[in-house]
Amino acid sequence: MEFSSKLLERAVDQMSQLPGVGKRTALRLVLHLLKQPEERSVQLANALQKLRTEIKFCTNCHNISDSELCDICSNPRRNPNIVCVVEDIRDVMAIENTSSFKGLYHVLGGKISPMDGIGPNDLNIESLVSKVKQGQIKELIFALGSTMEGDTTNFYIYRQIQDYDVITSTIARGISVGNELEYTDEITLGRSIINRIPFEASLKS
Repeated sequence: MEFSSKLLERAVDQMSQLPGVGKRTALRLVLHLLKQPEERSVQLANALQKLRTEIKFCTNCHNISDSELCDICSNPRRNPNIVCVVEDIRDVMAIENTSSFKGLYHVLGGKISPMDGIGPNDLNIESLVSKVKQGQIKELIFALGSTMEGDTTNFYIYRQIQDYDVITSTIARGISVGNELEYTDEITLGRSIINRIPFEASLKS
Protein backbone atom coordinates (compact mmCIF):
# COMPACT_ATOMS: atom_id res chain seq x y z
CA MET A 1 0.00 0.00 0.00
CA GLU A 2 1.54 3.28 -1.17
CA PHE A 3 1.12 6.44 0.92
CA SER A 4 1.54 10.04 -0.18
CA SER A 5 2.32 11.06 3.40
CA LYS A 6 4.64 9.54 6.00
CA LEU A 7 2.34 10.90 8.73
CA LEU A 8 -0.63 9.11 7.17
CA GLU A 9 1.38 5.90 6.82
CA ARG A 10 2.48 6.02 10.45
CA ALA A 11 -1.08 6.59 11.67
CA VAL A 12 -2.36 3.68 9.55
CA ASP A 13 0.43 1.41 10.80
CA GLN A 14 -0.44 2.20 14.43
CA MET A 15 -4.20 1.80 13.89
CA SER A 16 -3.70 -1.55 12.16
CA GLN A 17 -2.10 -2.93 15.34
CA LEU A 18 -5.57 -3.12 16.90
CA PRO A 19 -7.26 -6.56 16.95
CA GLY A 20 -9.32 -7.23 13.85
CA VAL A 21 -8.17 -4.07 12.09
CA GLY A 22 -6.34 -4.61 8.82
CA LYS A 23 -4.50 -1.99 6.77
CA ARG A 24 -7.55 -1.12 4.65
CA THR A 25 -9.82 -0.69 7.67
CA ALA A 26 -7.11 1.32 9.42
CA LEU A 27 -6.81 3.60 6.41
CA ARG A 28 -10.57 4.13 6.34
CA LEU A 29 -10.59 5.02 10.05
CA VAL A 30 -7.67 7.41 9.75
CA LEU A 31 -9.18 9.17 6.73
CA HIS A 32 -12.45 9.46 8.65
CA LEU A 33 -10.62 11.15 11.52
CA LEU A 34 -9.02 13.59 9.08
CA LYS A 35 -12.47 14.62 7.85
CA GLN A 36 -13.66 15.34 11.38
CA PRO A 37 -13.08 18.64 13.22
CA GLU A 38 -9.58 18.76 14.71
CA GLU A 39 -11.07 18.96 18.21
CA ARG A 40 -12.56 15.48 17.87
CA SER A 41 -9.21 13.90 17.04
CA VAL A 42 -7.57 15.75 19.93
CA GLN A 43 -10.27 14.47 22.31
CA LEU A 44 -9.67 10.91 21.11
CA ALA A 45 -5.92 11.26 21.57
CA ASN A 46 -6.38 12.74 25.06
CA ALA A 47 -8.79 9.96 26.06
CA LEU A 48 -6.33 7.27 24.96
CA GLN A 49 -3.43 8.97 26.73
CA LYS A 50 -5.39 9.28 29.97
CA LEU A 51 -6.47 5.64 29.63
CA ARG A 52 -2.83 4.56 29.62
CA THR A 53 -1.51 6.94 32.28
CA GLU A 54 -4.39 7.17 34.77
CA ILE A 55 -6.19 3.81 34.66
CA LYS A 56 -5.95 1.71 37.82
CA PHE A 57 -6.75 -1.84 38.84
CA CYS A 58 -8.99 -2.37 41.86
CA THR A 59 -6.88 -3.47 44.82
CA ASN A 60 -9.62 -5.88 45.89
CA CYS A 61 -10.87 -7.58 42.72
CA HIS A 62 -8.36 -6.49 40.02
CA ASN A 63 -11.11 -4.96 37.91
CA ILE A 64 -10.24 -1.91 35.80
CA SER A 65 -11.04 1.20 37.82
CA ASP A 66 -10.57 4.95 38.13
CA SER A 67 -9.72 4.66 41.83
CA GLU A 68 -8.10 2.24 44.29
CA LEU A 69 -11.44 0.44 44.78
CA CYS A 70 -13.77 -0.04 41.81
CA ASP A 71 -17.40 1.10 41.99
CA ILE A 72 -18.59 -2.48 42.51
CA CYS A 73 -16.31 -3.26 45.46
CA SER A 74 -17.04 0.11 47.11
CA ASN A 75 -20.82 -0.30 46.76
CA PRO A 76 -22.27 -1.07 50.25
CA ARG A 77 -25.28 -2.75 48.65
CA ARG A 78 -23.14 -5.54 47.18
CA ASN A 79 -22.71 -8.81 49.11
CA PRO A 80 -18.95 -9.19 49.86
CA ASN A 81 -19.41 -12.82 50.94
CA ILE A 82 -20.20 -14.04 47.43
CA VAL A 83 -17.46 -13.69 44.83
CA CYS A 84 -17.74 -14.48 41.14
CA VAL A 85 -14.46 -15.55 39.51
CA VAL A 86 -14.10 -14.32 35.92
CA GLU A 87 -11.38 -14.13 33.30
CA ASP A 88 -11.37 -10.41 32.52
CA ILE A 89 -13.24 -7.10 32.54
CA ARG A 90 -15.44 -8.12 29.59
CA ASP A 91 -16.94 -10.92 31.69
CA VAL A 92 -17.68 -8.50 34.54
CA MET A 93 -19.51 -6.25 32.10
CA ALA A 94 -21.44 -9.19 30.63
CA ILE A 95 -22.65 -10.41 34.04
CA GLU A 96 -23.43 -6.90 35.27
CA ASN A 97 -25.66 -6.39 32.24
CA THR A 98 -27.85 -9.27 33.45
CA SER A 99 -28.63 -7.50 36.78
CA SER A 100 -28.74 -11.00 38.29
CA PHE A 101 -25.65 -10.92 40.50
CA LYS A 102 -25.28 -8.76 43.61
CA GLY A 103 -21.98 -10.03 44.98
CA LEU A 104 -18.41 -9.05 44.15
CA TYR A 105 -16.00 -10.23 41.47
CA HIS A 106 -12.44 -11.47 41.21
CA VAL A 107 -10.77 -10.90 37.86
CA LEU A 108 -8.05 -13.47 37.15
CA GLY A 109 -6.61 -11.68 34.14
CA GLY A 110 -6.65 -14.80 31.99
CA LYS A 111 -6.85 -18.59 32.18
CA ILE A 112 -4.24 -21.26 32.78
CA SER A 113 -2.94 -22.29 29.36
CA PRO A 114 0.35 -24.21 29.22
CA MET A 115 0.27 -24.06 25.41
CA ASP A 116 0.43 -20.25 25.65
CA GLY A 117 2.94 -20.26 28.49
CA ILE A 118 0.37 -19.03 31.05
CA GLY A 119 0.62 -20.68 34.45
CA PRO A 120 -1.09 -20.08 37.81
CA ASN A 121 1.58 -17.57 38.88
CA ASP A 122 0.75 -15.40 35.86
CA LEU A 123 -2.84 -14.91 37.07
CA ASN A 124 -4.49 -13.23 40.07
CA ILE A 125 -5.03 -16.55 41.86
CA GLU A 126 -2.87 -16.08 44.96
CA SER A 127 -4.87 -13.05 46.16
CA LEU A 128 -8.13 -14.99 45.69
CA VAL A 129 -6.89 -17.97 47.68
CA SER A 130 -5.67 -15.56 50.38
CA LYS A 131 -9.16 -14.05 50.73
CA VAL A 132 -10.66 -17.52 51.07
CA LYS A 133 -8.14 -18.50 53.74
CA GLN A 134 -8.94 -15.34 55.69
CA GLY A 135 -12.63 -16.28 55.73
CA GLN A 136 -13.73 -13.25 53.72
CA ILE A 137 -15.61 -15.37 51.17
CA LYS A 138 -18.54 -17.69 51.91
CA GLU A 139 -19.29 -18.72 48.31
CA LEU A 140 -17.08 -18.76 45.25
CA ILE A 141 -18.78 -18.88 41.84
CA PHE A 142 -16.64 -20.10 38.95
CA ALA A 143 -17.76 -18.18 35.85
CA LEU A 144 -15.03 -18.95 33.36
CA GLY A 145 -15.89 -20.01 29.81
CA SER A 146 -16.64 -23.69 29.18
CA THR A 147 -13.30 -24.41 27.55
CA MET A 148 -10.46 -26.76 28.48
CA GLU A 149 -8.46 -23.79 29.78
CA GLY A 150 -11.43 -22.52 31.78
CA ASP A 151 -12.11 -25.93 33.34
CA THR A 152 -8.41 -26.38 34.13
CA THR A 153 -8.31 -23.01 35.89
CA ASN A 154 -11.50 -23.75 37.85
CA PHE A 155 -10.11 -27.09 39.03
CA TYR A 156 -6.74 -25.61 40.00
CA ILE A 157 -8.40 -22.96 42.18
CA TYR A 158 -10.77 -25.55 43.64
CA ARG A 159 -7.84 -27.72 44.71
CA GLN A 160 -6.24 -24.73 46.45
CA ILE A 161 -9.33 -23.94 48.55
CA GLN A 162 -11.16 -27.26 48.98
CA ASP A 163 -10.03 -27.66 52.61
CA TYR A 164 -11.50 -24.30 53.66
CA ASP A 165 -15.04 -23.43 54.72
CA VAL A 166 -16.29 -22.01 51.44
CA ILE A 167 -19.07 -23.06 49.09
CA THR A 168 -17.92 -23.53 45.50
CA SER A 169 -20.38 -23.37 42.62
CA THR A 170 -20.24 -22.91 38.88
CA ILE A 171 -22.61 -21.23 36.47
CA ALA A 172 -25.22 -23.60 35.03
CA ARG A 173 -24.36 -25.12 31.66
CA GLY A 174 -26.85 -23.03 29.77
CA ILE A 175 -23.66 -21.60 28.31
CA SER A 176 -22.61 -23.60 25.25
CA VAL A 177 -19.36 -25.53 25.67
CA GLY A 178 -16.51 -23.54 24.17
CA ASN A 179 -18.33 -20.21 24.37
CA GLU A 180 -16.95 -17.05 25.98
CA LEU A 181 -19.25 -15.18 28.39
CA GLU A 182 -19.11 -11.89 26.50
CA TYR A 183 -20.86 -13.49 23.50
CA THR A 184 -23.67 -15.05 25.55
CA ASP A 185 -27.07 -13.38 25.58
CA GLU A 186 -28.01 -11.65 28.84
CA ILE A 187 -31.04 -13.84 29.63
CA THR A 188 -29.10 -17.10 29.30
CA LEU A 189 -26.16 -15.73 31.27
CA GLY A 190 -28.44 -14.34 33.98
CA ARG A 191 -30.23 -17.66 34.39
CA SER A 192 -26.88 -19.46 34.53
CA ILE A 193 -25.82 -17.25 37.46
CA ILE A 194 -29.11 -17.73 39.31
CA ASN A 195 -29.23 -21.50 38.68
CA ARG A 196 -25.58 -22.14 39.51
CA ILE A 197 -24.68 -25.63 40.67
CA PRO A 198 -22.16 -26.99 43.22
CA PHE A 199 -18.73 -27.16 41.60
CA GLU A 200 -18.25 -30.75 42.78
CA ALA A 201 -21.27 -31.74 40.68
CA SER A 202 -19.70 -30.26 37.57
CA LEU A 203 -16.66 -32.51 38.05
CA LYS A 204 -18.87 -35.58 37.60
CA SER A 205 -20.58 -34.34 34.42
